[in-house]
Amino acid sequence: MPNHKFRVAICGGGIGGLTLAVALAKHHDIDVVIYEAAKRLTEIGAGVGLWPRAWKILKALGLDGDLAAASLDPPTEDLVTAFQYRKSDRPNGLHFYDLHTQGNLLKFHRADFQGVLLKHLPPSSHTHCSKRLESYSQSIAGPVELKFQDGSTATCDLLIGADGVKSAVRGSLLRELANQAVMEGKPDVAQEALAGIDPVWSGMVAYRALIPAERLRALSPSHRALTEPTQYLGKNAYIIVYPISQGNIINLAAFNVSGTEGARFDGPWVKEATKEAFQTAFANWEDDVQILLQAVDKVSHWAVHTVRHLPALNFGRVAILGDASHSMEPHQGSGAGQAIEDAAILAALLSHPQTTRDSIPLALDVYDQIRRPYSIKISQSSRLNGRYFTFQYDGGEDLEHCTDEELKARLVDLGLAFTDNWKWAWSTTVDGMLAEAVQTLNDRYDNV
Repeated sequence: MPNHKFRVAICGGGIGGLTLAVALAKHHDIDVVIYEAAKRLTEIGAGVGLWPRAWKILKALGLDGDLAAASLDPPTEDLVTAFQYRKSDRPNGLHFYDLHTQGNLLKFHRADFQGVLLKHLPPSSHTHCSKRLESYSQSIAGPVELKFQDGSTATCDLLIGADGVKSAVRGSLLRELANQAVMEGKPDVAQEALAGIDPVWSGMVAYRALIPAERLRALSPSHRALTEPTQYLGKNAYIIVYPISQGNIINLAAFNVSGTEGARFDGPWVKEATKEAFQTAFANWEDDVQILLQAVDKVSHWAVHTVRHLPALNFGRVAILGDASHSMEPHQGSGAGQAIEDAAILAALLSHPQTTRDSIPLALDVYDQIRRPYSIKISQSSRLNGRYFTFQYDGGEDLEHCTDEELKARLVDLGLAFTDNWKWAWSTTVDGMLAEAVQTLNDRYDNV
């Protein structure tokens, strides 16, 4: 039996949780157990994109070969056209911008992505399905005790909540933080912590669909969505399409502003939608879009929720990552990438030679210090892209009153604005953040 320095429980078997498990599995003195609420490890949703910043992390973990095989386009560091942009809320659509990036956006079916992560878990890894966490309790001296909804219990030295936007771990963690803040006479911190427990509706809904490429090709043999990732923009709505699964499926996500940000959303967050409701939302858009609507068979309706900016991502020997800590609007295709970054930083800190069971809280403090401000920045950046894409920015409200020449010029300016807001995803790496995290932890250990 290996001599483990501590036991890690990861609640959630999505991209963030599995990436952390794969990274920690490279360190044989850390025991990892995954608890997944679903009956089996499967991803709901459809396509997932990875920009170069996140891709380089997965490459360092040795996942690049299998993931590249699952992507339609091979990874490249060349200058490429990532998306074409069209103003489409009119009978005659207008192409106005091409997004050029240094390195490409890799696009996957979520199930394919998750399959690669599962393949790279060692045989010694422990995964338990049908284990939805209800709550946990922790003390300084004892283990973290986990209580699941089926009545079973488990213990660990460190709990990582990778359990999504409705995270039970986040709820318990923030209640602990609020209780401590009250005892320390910090009511504002307590109020901020409690406010972060429940997700917030963004005011947007998303229609998601997977279109067999053959069906779209039968309707329109040269439709640009078959080969060209495209975003169709309009007032209060936009559509993004790109091929996945080796080009055999077209991933479609259509966003529609249907309410007020922060308002209560009544009803299920995810449900099947009728084609009629979907088609009505984009009834007057250009022909390209109408053909896509005809090609859709099954469509789901998602209420896009986010997590408020939190006062902390950790408490004691518990931390959260990915959507549990910073679920954001998806307008930069970076939610998965941010979860991967969380996992990379956490793995580096937890595998530090001086990190032991007793010093886990110190490592988690550094994780919070490094990751929380950056994830908040990216969340804000992604939200802004959503406002750009739906013409909800200063000046966007009067585009319809422009001449054709003025419209094209203003739309090009819009393209330059969202490119500048987005370029971090392909023009920067996580290397500096990793180095800062390790050095910060070194300094903390030197001063203990």
